[in-house]
Amino acid sequence: MRIEKFDAVVVGAGLSGLRAGLELSREWNVGVISKVYPVRSHSGAAQGGINAALGNRPDGKEDTPKIHAYDTVYGSDYLADQDVVMYMTEEAPRIVVEFESMGTPFSRLESGLIAQRPFGGAGFPRTCYAGDRTGHALLHTLFEQCVRQGVKFYNEYFLVDLFKADGQIAGLIALDIKTGEFVSFRAPNVILATGGFGRVYKESTNALINTGDGNGAAYRVGVPMQDMEFVQIHPTTLYGSNILISEGARGEGGLLYNSKGERFMQKYAPKAMELAPRDIVARSIQTEILEGRGFEDAYVHLDLTHLGKNRIMERLPGIREISMYFAGVDPIEKPIPILPGQHYSMGGIGTKYNGDYGETELPGLFAIGECSCLSVHGANRLGGNSLLETSVFGRYIGRTLLKKGKSISASEDSIQKAEMAALYIIEELLDKWNSNTGKKPNEIKEKMGETMNRYLSVYRNQPDMEKALKIIEGLQLDFKDINIPTTERKLNWGLIRALELRNMMDIAEATVRGAIWRKESRGAHWRTDYPTRNDKEYQVHTMIYPGEKGMEIKTKPVKLGIFETKERKY
Repeated sequence: MRIEKFDAVVVGAGLSGLRAGLELSREWNVGVISKVYPVRSHSGAAQGGINAALGNRPDGKEDTPKIHAYDTVYGSDYLADQDVVMYMTEEAPRIVVEFESMGTPFSRLESGLIAQRPFGGAGFPRTCYAGDRTGHALLHTLFEQCVRQGVKFYNEYFLVDLFKADGQIAGLIALDIKTGEFVSFRAPNVILATGGFGRVYKESTNALINTGDGNGAAYRVGVPMQDMEFVQIHPTTLYGSNILISEGARGEGGLLYNSKGERFMQKYAPKAMELAPRDIVARSIQTEILEGRGFEDAYVHLDLTHLGKNRIMERLPGIREISMYFAGVDPIEKPIPILPGQHYSMGGIGTKYNGDYGETELPGLFAIGECSCLSVHGANRLGGNSLLETSVFGRYIGRTLLKKGKSISASEDSIQKAEMAALYIIEELLDKWNSNTGKKPNEIKEKMGETMNRYLSVYRNQPDMEKALKIIEGLQLDFKDINIPTTERKLNWGLIRALELRNMMDIAEATVRGAIWRKESRGAHWRTDYPTRNDKEYQVHTMIYPGEKGMEIKTKPVKLGIFETKERKY
């Protein structure tokens, strides 16, 4: 086994990981590990934009970071931690200007200022964008800066397990996918930036790489998962493929219609209409479909035809291409068929109640981006805040660690023992998988995805979720006996799928258990048997720990602040 030593290791090369790696590499010896080549990270799939209270448009002059924070907390259904939200929104203008100075090709107003468009749940047009390929533009810009600075990358390495020594993080074991070799990355600081875990669901906008690798590894070393029941179902994914159709399409004036030709959002959010927060729009669309007002009882229409060819070609060229290639529909001429689909994870790796943002209960281990739960999104994320979160807290954690100075590593002897113990567990597991005669990983993954889609989507209830839990528990047993027929480890994608599934099984179970425990409706978690919000009992974060008898649920207070909790209406 090869050994690499660093002051800090960043796992994930999306926007969070790149920004942390860029900052830390100014002074420290840092390695950035990525399952794919960095510009293939899922951050590049973000379409609509990044939020910042710049006030560049005449109708947004009165916007401020405080108003941005209020919209975020209100949109979160009062489950977001207000201190971290305020920090994010105050840093937002500086982050956007920083990206501009790095060379990001933002779309422009006639004045030459960065263009901003309206997004759901926002009081002002504050979403800065680069056409409808904003994530792509930001990711390439940041990667270029990392290359310029000489950041050391380990591309196509898979995080298998973390290990700890003397009560602190000591490093991780990764699999070099190309060679099949296990590599130990020793470091007293490990930053997990592994992205979301949408592939726990069958129908998702997420890339196939979004399997929660950091979440599973953190959970196995005792770090809790937080608020896992809050899964964002995006209201507009393309019918037939679930490819994302950006909220930017509605921000530019797209309209939603049912099969009766009605602009049905009038019934659900008469003021905000199509620009209500995502959870509300998703429930509205799903209700229309379930009550028989969808097309073919399966989808509704997103109509852009009235925007005209020039506006669509200028501001939504990617959406047009996706619609034409994957649905055979040119949005210049016809409406786009859309339906809700899994999109984002508000929950993630649990962080400390007090401490640095992103700091976990295991000293030296940090989590940022979608794999984490800081919590800036609470029960529902507003569009445009995810790209912002990645960049703000990637930079934050880098600067914070540099300010604190280099950490003292655990003793060499204890690191070696922890390292070998972790490797022994992995080798034993792989030997077992090679000798088993059970199911293939993909069979279990398919069943898991179908179960999550059927029982843990837009609407939830106790009987359905209990069914889901029984199915997941059965799949856990099946997983113990999975079979990987070849012992070859070089470019063994069957092995990678099995290791990914190992993480997803825990994530799926935590999502179901958290949802069963939370007997209320809040944000994206909507229970038909408990249709109201219950602040007295459930305005808390769920924390799911590994226990001797299985998963244990504890709670953590929500950090309230200047925004008083009230009923959420749009």
